[in-house]
Amino acid sequence: MRLLPREALIKTSELDYAEWNFSNLLGFIQRMRFNLVVSLLSGHKFQRLLEVGYGSGIFMPELVLYCDELYGIDLHHKEELVSEALAKFNIPARLFHGSVAAMPFNSDYFDCIVAVSTLEFVEDADTACKEVKRVLKPGGIFIVIIPGGSPIVDLGLWVLTGKKANDVYGQRRESVMSTLPRHFTLSKKLLVPPYGNSVICLYRGVKLLKSKLT
Repeated sequence: MRLLPREALIKTSELDYAEWNFSNLLGFIQRMRFNLVVSLLSGHKFQRLLEVGYGSGIFMPELVLYCDELYGIDLHHKEELVSEALAKFNIPARLFHGSVAAMPFNSDYFDCIVAVSTLEFVEDADTACKEVKRVLKPGGIFIVIIPGGSPIVDLGLWVLTGKKANDVYGQRRESVMSTLPRHFTLSKKLLVPPYGNSVICLYRGVKLLKSKLT
């Protein structure tokens, strides 16, 4: 898997822990999210792909392999710095400042949208899904990775950051998972570990489709 090198990462917010991907055990766990995306993207090549919440751009060297035009949108204002870092590794990306709930793109613009550990930070998942649906082409693909709600995940968050999961996520992890099926058709769902239950689930990944009739 291609990731932006650690020395090229731009810290974009207090919630940007991209450097964790290069730790030993923690890095292995973090990269599970990206492995889920790769599995869900397998066999696809798109014209336009958007990463929502691209952060430091760490995953964009991999995402660019799946599209002709790569885009990113995030709440931070460091799009120029991240773009420069990506350009050093010949990764062309069009980066924008903005919210997933109000994106500066035309309707039916993207063939694929990817959100890795992003929607659980959005206060209004319903509004975000409506906006994703607006900018996604009919028949387009929406890939979402959400942390599991297991005690193991929550303990790990507290050990690493000193923050309680309820303070960081509230009930949004579960509300996102219940909101997505109201707007999109579920095509595939993957869990890490694959045969785990809610107690040990680290990440959930879903591949969703926008109806061609909308």
